[in-house]
Amino acid sequence: MKYLALSAVLTIFTLICSLFLIGAGEKEEVDGKAYILMEAETHTVIGQKNMDTHLNVGYLSKLMSILVIADDISKGKYSLTDEITASGNVTNTKGAVIWLESGDKLTVDELLKSIIVGNANDAMTVLAERSSGSVENFVMDMNAKAFDIGLRNSKFVSPYGYYSPDEYSTAYDVAVICSELTKYGFLEPYFRIWRDFVKNDSVELVNENTLSNSFSQHIGFKVCSSDVSRNCIAEGGKDEEGTVFISVVLGNEDKEEMFKYVKKELKMSFRDYKVIPSMFPDEMMAPLKVVNGTDPAVIIRAKMQKNAVVSNNTQGLRTRVIIPEYIAAPVRKGQAVGTASFYNEDTLAFETEIVAECDVSVLSLRYAFYRLLTKLTEK
Repeated sequence: MKYLALSAVLTIFTLICSLFLIGAGEKEEVDGKAYILMEAETHTVIGQKNMDTHLNVGYLSKLMSILVIADDISKGKYSLTDEITASGNVTNTKGAVIWLESGDKLTVDELLKSIIVGNANDAMTVLAERSSGSVENFVMDMNAKAFDIGLRNSKFVSPYGYYSPDEYSTAYDVAVICSELTKYGFLEPYFRIWRDFVKNDSVELVNENTLSNSFSQHIGFKVCSSDVSRNCIAEGGKDEEGTVFISVVLGNEDKEEMFKYVKKELKMSFRDYKVIPSMFPDEMMAPLKVVNGTDPAVIIRAKMQKNAVVSNNTQGLRTRVIIPEYIAAPVRKGQAVGTASFYNEDTLAFETEIVAECDVSVLSLRYAFYRLLTKLTEK
């Protein structure tokens, strides 16, 4: 089958867009084992170092726990106002706690606040058991959710972030978890809290992430420190247009420098990048001829439409569409008939299939005779 480039079928046009990886020029690096700067909606990576390296991420793994809980709340499994009774499993909880005892009753609102602001592991036990029936089942749900959102370089063995040689994640995966968390608007007020109280004001919560109190564009997410993971941060910021950028740093040695770096990177993102529609104009594609079909042609379209992160210095992408002169029946709805490729100079940035909009059956002799008879009758 003969294929023609877009120059023979359509006019090559320019879209001002950039997808998946921008990374123009040299970027300042921060001390640490890995880092990433990502736009939340498109997962465009603006800068990174070792973003797919398996590392212990400490309490940042609790962000996956929060994602599972948020999903359960959004689906109506329980609500923020529900009161939950702590089981005996909260006794002798390790790490950060709000000193829950068996039989204590707290609302989901207080428990979630305790986890997000205070890293409270006993509060996590209560919500894990409410979500999944047991902590063990909750861990399975964490890993299932991780798989559902496309994470292939993370494994969770507890909801708490306790050190285990079997648990790991990556800077990229943590950033994706954060991008998922931005979809649950009710979480943002919790992530913005710097200091609060629970249990009838008897327990104070103080956010370890000082950016919650010093960065006006802060929307979350978490900071942690340990001898194994060192200093880690997952920080999100939102600009006036509502665009969210996420900065993740893992294994840093200087916490204050880490805070400064993350804040600077997010401000740079707001200044130098924006998100624009990169919709492929379907009306530019003429119907594709169908040979031996019950219809002489079929409407075609781009399979995937996406927004794009663009640099202010981007000159634009060339779009090249390759489709055949014709296609033989039968044609199935959604069948790939060509490709649309987006190029930044000579580099392929994004590619999507061109697909058929509807079915077209094979033209049988019986159908051909019927159609001819119909035309004769109309005359």
